[in-house]
Amino acid sequence: MAQPVPERPVPAQPWGRIVLVVAVLVTAATATWEWQMRALQLLPGDLQDNSSLWADQRRRIDTEDVQVAIVGDSRILFDTDLDRFEALTGVRPVQLALAGTNARPFLEDLAADPHFRGLALVGISEWSYFRTASGLHADALARYHFESPAQRASFLIYRRLSDVFGFLDAEYRLSRLVLRLDPGLRPGTRGPYQEPWKLMITAADRQSALWPRIETDVYLNRHARSVWARTYSAPPVSAEVIAMTQTVTRDAVGAIRAHGGDVIFIRPPSRGPFRENENRIVPREQVWDALLTAAHVQGLHADDDPVASHLFLPELSHVSRACASVYTDSFVRRLALLTPQLKLRADAPAPLAATDCPPSAEALALQNIVEGTPSAGARAMPVEH
Repeated sequence: MAQPVPERPVPAQPWGRIVLVVAVLVTAATATWEWQMRALQLLPGDLQDNSSLWADQRRRIDTEDVQVAIVGDSRILFDTDLDRFEALTGVRPVQLALAGTNARPFLEDLAADPHFRGLALVGISEWSYFRTASGLHADALARYHFESPAQRASFLIYRRLSDVFGFLDAEYRLSRLVLRLDPGLRPGTRGPYQEPWKLMITAADRQSALWPRIETDVYLNRHARSVWARTYSAPPVSAEVIAMTQTVTRDAVGAIRAHGGDVIFIRPPSRGPFRENENRIVPREQVWDALLTAAHVQGLHADDDPVASHLFLPELSHVSRACASVYTDSFVRRLALLTPQLKLRADAPAPLAATDCPPSAEALALQNIVEGTPSAGARAMPVEH
């Protein structure tokens, strides 16, 4: 025989007041966390750059007549001011560069797309481009080719919420901050300190720039430099990788030109011991110069640009947010002399100089502190950072 279903009477409760108290507590906690994050310069409108945001821009090539597309790594991503580019030429590029990611697979992707008949600007740091690994955002192309409904919905919801809240920044989630507090790592293991933290801010059209706090926070600046320093023990790039890179690049350039487009390479500036190490592992004459010759392309190297060579690079690898406009102004004017696919507007603004983006007194003081003392080493990150 079936047993009777037990019933438990629900006692009478002041449910309205309970809901009100919970709502007040959640609102207060959220407001407090948002206030704290804004105090750390995490502001609304700073989008989380990810594969969905990249794929959203990549799909524009399928539906628009894109005149200029940029592929590359974080240097050309942070160092390009799309507004300045557009003011000079009337063309707003599609920004497809990805931080910590090899540009070569994305150049190949453009080469395989007959819809693209424009100018591809390939920004490279040689140690990123001359390697076999794809890097941090290797899944971006897969997301472009297929994005599930859940992924798309999540991206659209996040984009709306990020215009209101600053605390949504993935690098400052409570779980990540707690992880960075743990100093108990075994010697020789790779821990949170060796991984990149927040370096960039991203707005609409993937307009990105170096996070201003890198210029003024000693701890964060030292950390960024320590991440770049992990390449100091890397061996020089092998002849096999150089040959492979030249062959793939030459084929991609040929395919884009067959569609009616063209390719120009850009090498943004780097400085100090980081640049000295780059000269060791990827010497210019063996990689940059040889690549342009093998692929039959033109290129703009920062060493040949009198403006770029005097810009402020807070952590040695990327120009400051203000200097991105100056660097863009300089390389776009040089681009207009190399290709008929870009022309300066008759009403283009006057040229900028390195003196138009001087570092602040606070940034200069930080440089003196960081470069005058040893690296902070592998230690935990205080929550206030």
